[in-house]
Amino acid sequence: MMTDYLIALAGALLAGCVNTLSGNGSAITLTILMELLGLPPDVANGTNRVGVLGNGAAATYGFYRGDRFKLPAERQRGMWRIVIITTLGAILGIYWSLIISNEGFRQVFRYLLIVMLVVILVKPKRWLVVPKSPRQLSAWLSVPLFFAIGVYGGFIQMGMGVFFLAIMVLIARYDIIQGNVVKAIVVTVYTILAVAIFAWRGLISWEIGALMAAGQMIGGYLTAKFASTHPKAGLYAYRLLIVVIIAAILKAFWGEIGGMLG
Repeated sequence: MMTDYLIALAGALLAGCVNTLSGNGSAITLTILMELLGLPPDVANGTNRVGVLGNGAAATYGFYRGDRFKLPAERQRGMWRIVIITTLGAILGIYWSLIISNEGFRQVFRYLLIVMLVVILVKPKRWLVVPKSPRQLSAWLSVPLFFAIGVYGGFIQMGMGVFFLAIMVLIARYDIIQGNVVKAIVVTVYTILAVAIFAWRGLISWEIGALMAAGQMIGGYLTAKFASTHPKAGLYAYRLLIVVIIAAILKAFWGEIGGMLG
């Protein structure tokens, strides 16, 4: 049992790093919670949110200490609009996660990952450009986009960071590090609600959740500090994003791959 907990702590630390620079760290933690520790899917989903909250809070603080919150007034307002819209969507997603199966979303998620990988690889320079200012999205575009990503994040969390960054970088024209700053704030805000609701339903293993939170807080804070100051942080974030998506695709389709090889 102690070995399992040490592996869980190490996995949470890695997930904290991955979540802060790219996203989909929950693919690591959910696998640990369900496959290694044997938690039921609904309890794993709830327990995972404790670690996600710790990671989001630590990453937000790390970005704050790295002076990534010092933005012009217009950009500040745009950032908080995104936070509010996404959080409202997450409330609906959390509700759905309590009443329906995750299987349908998991099937869609598998194929969306492939689409996302293609988008990232077609014109990689778009991910590394540092624009002078983000694009001012119309309400007709921004509200449904960020509301939908909030619904997804509230429902299952896994992969939310990947899709959120794609919208921030490719559509809203934020640089990848500033996109991660907004992502950290968004995830922290709506995960507070998620943890409260899952706890109310008795779907959190607090002992394991605290362990995962500790690992993800350490990984999130250290990675945020690095990303705030390192000149090549954007490049590393882009490369990590590709690795994470490829790993998630292999995991999602492992059954089919194993059948073909067999």
